[in-house]
Amino acid sequence: MQQLDLFKKEPEKKQEVLKTQNTQPKEKRNNQINQLVEEAKEEKKFVQLIKPLSKKTEQKPSKRGRKSFKEINLDVALLEIPDDEILFQKQYYSITEVSEWFHVNPSLLRFWEKEFDILKPRKNRKGDRLFRPEDIKNLRIIYYLLRQQKYSMEGARQFLKDNRRKAEMETQLVETLTKFRSFLLELRANLGA
Repeated sequence: MQQLDLFKKEPEKKQEVLKTQNTQPKEKRNNQINQLVEEAKEEKKFVQLIKPLSKKTEQKPSKRGRKSFKEINLDVALLEIPDDEILFQKQYYSITEVSEWFHVNPSLLRFWEKEFDILKPRKNRKGDRLFRPEDIKNLRIIYYLLRQQKYSMEGARQFLKDNRRKAEMETQLVETLTKFRSFLLELRANLGA
């Protein structure tokens, strides 16, 4: 396999040194080897200096897999679910709309649909899922149990079987407290400015 030479130096020079190693005295061979090592080090330094210049855009580390709990907690405060008056104006919402409100992928909503019996979105002839406002309320409860309370899937399922009313009350309480907190933060920002 041929070696790619980026700096257009003659590979013949290196080959000559290697051929003459056996015929020359040890001191002379060691000097030539040291020279080659020094040249290689200089080339490496040069390449290391060029590499940062050649990058056009910085690539962020890939975010594959699960989010950390810290990221999940930050996302919980950013839920963009509309108020009940606005929510009940339409009969059905698409899965993309709902996933944007919850800041999750549509595939996660489909997964939750399989795992939890209380989620039953309608499907049209094409197979698209259409969520009713009641389904969105149930999604809010599931999201609260899994993401805020850190229940496992089985634990959340069991909690919903045993204490559905309690879960609904807790989600409403958390929702009103977060709205109140955002109002206070907005008020504080306006007074400080």
